[in-house]
Amino acid sequence: MPATPAASPDFVPYATAAIDFHRALNVPAGPLVASRAELDCLHEHLISLHALLDAHAERTAPLLPADGHHLRAARTRLWQAADHLHAAYHSAPRTGSGEVPEPDACRARLPEGAPELTVCRRHQQAAHLVRRRTTAADLHSPFTGLVRH
Repeated sequence: MPATPAASPDFVPYATAAIDFHRALNVPAGPLVASRAELDCLHEHLISLHALLDAHAERTAPLLPADGHHLRAARTRLWQAADHLHAAYHSAPRTGSGEVPEPDACRARLPEGAPELTVCRRHQQAAHLVRRRTTAADLHSPFTGLVRH
């Protein structure tokens, strides 16, 4: 039987509660369009969750292959969600001017200047891990939840 880790403080429930609290306080009274700052924060959160699931998947897979596969599938879905948030960030109006940047602007490396596009730097760093851990077929599969034996 695989070893389970010793009891340690679990901060994930607090993070979840904080997100729920934020949504309850800020979203109903907020503007109709998500701000770039909000999208950036959500992207950062998803990338952190992606890293957490990556750590669990890589440690679990050698011990329990089926469980590891499910964790890897969840990790892939989180990356896909983060990728969509990154695209949404670039589709959102710029703070101040309300101008919407060109769709390819992100590929130019910080097209709007630092520190505004930390979202791009964070996304590119996470993409490096994604390229090492997943295949193109995994990323474009309509369903990643099938257990392979």
